[in-house]
Amino acid sequence: MEKVKGGIVLGKRYEVLSKIGAGGMADVYKGRDTMLNRYVAIKVLKKEYREDDNFVRKFRSEARAAAGLMNSNIVNVYDAGEDRGLYYMVMELIEGITLKEYIKRKGRLSHKEIISIAIQICTGIGAAHAANIIHRDIKPQNIIISKDGKVKVMDFGIAKATTSHTVSSNAMGSVHYTSPEQARGGFSDAKSDIYSIGITLFEMATGRLPFEGDSTVSIAIKHLQEEITPPSEYVEDIPYSLEQIILKCTQKNGERRYANTDDLIRDLKRSLVDPDGEFVLIPPLRNADTVIITDEELDDIRSNYDDDDEYDDNEYEDYRYGDDRYDDRYDDRYDDEYDDDRRGKDDEDVNPGMRKVMKVLTAVVIVIILFIVIFAIGKAAGIFSSLGQNAILEDKEDEEIEVPSLIGMTEEEAKEKLDKKLGIKVVGSEESDQYEKGKIIKQTPEKGEKVKKNTTIKITVSSGITVKTQTVPDVTGMDEDAAQKELEDKGFKVGTSEFEYDDRYSAGEVISTSPSAGSEAAEGAEVIMRVSKGTEKKTVPNVVGKKDATAQKELVAAGLVIEEVGYEYDDKVAKGKVISQSIKGGKKVEAGTSIKIVVSNGKKPEEKVEVPNLSGKTYQQAKALLESYGLVAAKGGEEESEEPVGKVSRWSSAGKSVKKGTTITVWISGGIREPDSEPEPTPPTQTPTQTPTQTPTQTPNSGGDSQTSDPNSTPEQ
Repeated sequence: MEKVKGGIVLGKRYEVLSKIGAGGMADVYKGRDTMLNRYVAIKVLKKEYREDDNFVRKFRSEARAAAGLMNSNIVNVYDAGEDRGLYYMVMELIEGITLKEYIKRKGRLSHKEIISIAIQICTGIGAAHAANIIHRDIKPQNIIISKDGKVKVMDFGIAKATTSHTVSSNAMGSVHYTSPEQARGGFSDAKSDIYSIGITLFEMATGRLPFEGDSTVSIAIKHLQEEITPPSEYVEDIPYSLEQIILKCTQKNGERRYANTDDLIRDLKRSLVDPDGEFVLIPPLRNADTVIITDEELDDIRSNYDDDDEYDDNEYEDYRYGDDRYDDRYDDRYDDEYDDDRRGKDDEDVNPGMRKVMKVLTAVVIVIILFIVIFAIGKAAGIFSSLGQNAILEDKEDEEIEVPSLIGMTEEEAKEKLDKKLGIKVVGSEESDQYEKGKIIKQTPEKGEKVKKNTTIKITVSSGITVKTQTVPDVTGMDEDAAQKELEDKGFKVGTSEFEYDDRYSAGEVISTSPSAGSEAAEGAEVIMRVSKGTEKKTVPNVVGKKDATAQKELVAAGLVIEEVGYEYDDKVAKGKVISQSIKGGKKVEAGTSIKIVVSNGKKPEEKVEVPNLSGKTYQQAKALLESYGLVAAKGGEEESEEPVGKVSRWSSAGKSVKKGTTITVWISGGIREPDSEPEPTPPTQTPTQTPTQTPTQTPNSGGDSQTSDPNSTPEQ
């Protein structure tokens, strides 16, 4: 099988990074939108389905079904396209796990957790229903819980757009969660999704599925013919109202379920504040819930599920983006091929739909003939006449009717419910703290009493809702659970909390509420708590080597406080750039943490010193003084000078500034010498060859040095 490799770019925009999930029809990859610089999920149709126009059509249909839905509780679809033979869909990337995996980890969920998740599921599905889209494959595998607790519905793979209240289709969702009407291949509408939500609620509450079987067909038939076991038989402490909500969602007859997700959400919220209340109203049973399945219909169900083997539980394996199996059993084209193989060559020219109609008509004719024969025999024996007479007499004299509950209905709805068997009369009106104007709030006789036919039920209707207000308590700084209890004790409903970073409060403490503390709100009003996630950790940027101004700007933008900026000479770092930072780059710290940086002043300049005055010092004293200044002394010799003998007469670079380490030449005074006397005349007796000794005198040179010599000495340098 061909795989999409990381590094490929689809549509010149979406870079494929890594594989994160797989389904029967498509693989899911983590990708990056290079235009908007954000991570996305990319669903790519598998190679074996790309050449099949039918599968390509289904893939595009999913994109169309979901693309128009932008809701915080739906995995949003951003884009779809085809590139180099690859059909792809770009979706919102959610980091989290499926509800199926979450249930496996926890076993079963708490009352509040179930309702919180269910409300978010219903909000997402309700948005789809408002857009005339039925999901038809709601199950925990298609619901993701993000890391921040957000619940999102995904995978509209077999969703169907509709412009009316119902749609007819062979497409069915996962058999454990499919509605009876889907299992039978009939109509599916918004109430079919509500049935699947009910099965999901059952699994969250009990940690198990209501129906199990060896094959998909056996499970589908159980959805049609068997009642769901009340969850309280598995979980004793389940709230009564939640159990009734689950049972109402999973009624066999769609008319007895919730009409829409808004009604379901309303009861879910009420269950939070009144867990054991008896406010869930399941419409009375008018027709039998169980269904008789003919052999022909059973064959159709088998062909729809294409399940002759044992049920394979791996079909519902969890993927990070759900189990998006697009099986050919959901395709009319493949159903027809299956029927053709089953019928054989003799029926090749018979239209499959007409064949089904003929079977049904044949069965109806047989039933009618049997009825006529039985009726004729019974009438001849006088059975029906006597039974009819007795029944009429009993109906007139002794028939009693159990009074149904009319609470919450309008007068017209109550008349329709009583179906002319009982009368109704309005005897007054009162304000109500629960029911809107015109709704029944009292009845006499009450629900469950036995009365004779045609008895008049006296009713009191609501003149309007009495709005009682309550001051919202201040729960700021309290733990989330304690704050919720405080609000609920005051009669408020607590909605899903909002979380944000706040360094003023520890993680889990309440920052504020909406409505705000101290304000007046209606009793039972919903209060949303803003809860602290603690101090936000900031990543310290690495600013070493960056310019001073740029570094400071980045540190401030990261939420840090610059405590100090130092400056040092550095031969390796250019002037004005950062040499070091007190907290290493990449480290996570709390917002507002102080940081120090050191900036380069460039190369260190060469140090100069002023040559000191050496006058009046001996050579040794001059040498010591020069060395204290960092200079080197060198003896220049002795010279004729007015300075005292043995004292410094002069020195090089006098009065100048020189680099440390410079050699300073020092000359020493030899004093001023008297000129030599003239030689006496040579005695006459002197040998003519003898030459008088000369005493040369050297004039001080231009450098100020002076030297003298005599016949008995060598000049000192």
